[in-house]
Amino acid sequence: MATRYPHVFSPIRIRGVDFKNRIELAPPSLNLCSPDHLVTDGFVDLNRSIAWGGAAILSVGNVMVDINDCMNEELQLDLSSDECILPLSKFALMCEGFGAHGSLEINHGGKDSQFFRTGKPAFAPSSYYSTWELASAKQMGREPVKTIEMSIDKIHETVEKFGQATLRAKKAGMKMAMIHCGHANLISQFASPLYNHRTDEYGGSLENRARFTVEVLDRVRQLCGEDFVIEARISADEIIPGGMDYEETLKYIALIQDKIDILHVSAGVHGEFGYMRNWWQNYMMDREFNVHYAASIKKEFPNLLINTVGSIKSIDRAEEIIASGKADFVSMCRPLLADPDMPRKFAEGREEDHRPCLRCQRCAGDEHRVISCSVNPFLGREREFPLGKVQKAEEKRKVAVVGGGPGGIAAAVIACRRGHDVTLYEKTGRLGGALNYAVLPDFKRDLADYLHYLTVQAGKCGAKILLNTTATREMLERENYDAVIVAIGAEPVVPNVPGATLPHVCWAPLADAGEAPCGEKVVVVGAGAVGLEAAIDMQRAGKDVTVIELMDDYVSLRQSGNAGAAEFLRLIEAMELDVRLGHRLLEITPDTVLCENVHTGERFSLPADTVLLAVGLKARSAEADELRLACPGPNAFLIGDCLYPGGNVKAATAGALSAAGYL
Repeated sequence: MATRYPHVFSPIRIRGVDFKNRIELAPPSLNLCSPDHLVTDGFVDLNRSIAWGGAAILSVGNVMVDINDCMNEELQLDLSSDECILPLSKFALMCEGFGAHGSLEINHGGKDSQFFRTGKPAFAPSSYYSTWELASAKQMGREPVKTIEMSIDKIHETVEKFGQATLRAKKAGMKMAMIHCGHANLISQFASPLYNHRTDEYGGSLENRARFTVEVLDRVRQLCGEDFVIEARISADEIIPGGMDYEETLKYIALIQDKIDILHVSAGVHGEFGYMRNWWQNYMMDREFNVHYAASIKKEFPNLLINTVGSIKSIDRAEEIIASGKADFVSMCRPLLADPDMPRKFAEGREEDHRPCLRCQRCAGDEHRVISCSVNPFLGREREFPLGKVQKAEEKRKVAVVGGGPGGIAAAVIACRRGHDVTLYEKTGRLGGALNYAVLPDFKRDLADYLHYLTVQAGKCGAKILLNTTATREMLERENYDAVIVAIGAEPVVPNVPGATLPHVCWAPLADAGEAPCGEKVVVVGAGAVGLEAAIDMQRAGKDVTVIELMDDYVSLRQSGNAGAAEFLRLIEAMELDVRLGHRLLEITPDTVLCENVHTGERFSLPADTVLLAVGLKARSAEADELRLACPGPNAFLIGDCLYPGGNVKAATAGALSAAGYL
């Protein structure tokens, strides 16, 4: 069968090393290493899913040349001694078995090494207080510590550490490595005028600032030989005042082009709050964020192999990028974590089965958590579910799933793959649950893609789907189900104030969806994501909108883990949206809203012919508890918002796997 993506699946040989296609897993931080920072079986198993899925290169993020000097993650890989080689060989051999290449993003964090992890100040090109150190010291209640300006001897020692670290990767069986020369890590700190304030041969002119890069790349080549592929990751533009801009980056590339085989073009910096978005885009930002940089660099350096990265979400987009000459390789991180099988699915003509990434940034995980994914609950659990799949059950069971939101659909699909007889009950006339409202803003297209994917999978999985059917305990008991999974979600909180149940008062998304009438003067109660999304859409529609929020800050927006929080704030500032922070709702009348300033006690009225509530959700606990009694014992499950409300797709799908994956 001929492929529809001939450029993506075109092989290439570099220095005699065969690459079966042009797709690379951009380097994630997995947090799956051992406490002594070595490869584990769980580490290999996660990557095995991606290798089986078809990527040609599997890169591992933020691998340190010496964990004692530059640790900035809890369980990152360390290449400082030969002890790493044998465990690493398991990763290399696994990749080789699938015709792929394991690769390490070899790095030194420089200024962003964390004092509380290493117990000593960070080494950097110059001495200053780094942004991360200032924030960390404040959080821990201690005095901040300046970075140590690296001496010439320390520079030479670190160059050698890069070389030896890469050599250890080669000894483990790898045929390539990625040297991290971007994102304001140590190599790019030397290259950037923002971080390098030196006056010796490693500072000042670009040639001097690039000297460290050149010495590292030369030493890697010297130690690893001519049959080893070197990929260098750069920031085409640091996109921060005082940083290296695109024009200077072109000159930088000219200095290193003959020392590398693949130039991996990213952008932005680590460790500078407000600017990190540029290397790790959220769902409110442009897709294919860096492709224009890659395309421009390819024109300037036509003989250099270019790899592009940054919110490239699917194989068909990768095909267009490569076919049009913008790049030679395409790297994806989050899209391949969300769907490790994506290359295989597109190659086999199963595009509709592609599970899209939300760019929700929940894969970064909470502290002390391994990597995970909102839409791929198997990620990080490959020891339990090899290749991210469930096995057929030994005994076929009759399973009820109540609720057709993301958790319910995921549970139904998983239970069907286990071979069970599944019936899905949904009380409305459509699947998707609260996602149908969450996708309304035009900047939620990533989530809209996921909603489409869910409905397609629900239709294909083999479950019996009953729409417009409110399941009851009695109904379920009559059917004599072996297992019941309850995923009925949450309901909006209605504030306990006079007038809260008047006809012109409703949950904000209902008006946004056109399911409730909306007048011209709108007051939105609550400045979380739900409220702000409705307010933005209403103001764009020409309404006179005011938002009131009890807290003095956008706490509910920030604390929700919303990846687009900063973008929301930029957008509402640009729109001049009227948001009244620190204001309490007291009463709703037919044509006004009575508020109180929580600091001054001043009371005033706002004209309102429509009041939209967005003050939170509460679990449908009583209803859920009644439904779970239809199948008492260990085969009754509550998942998603009906257990712990929060509008969290990740919790819903994780609960679905835990419930249905073992039935």
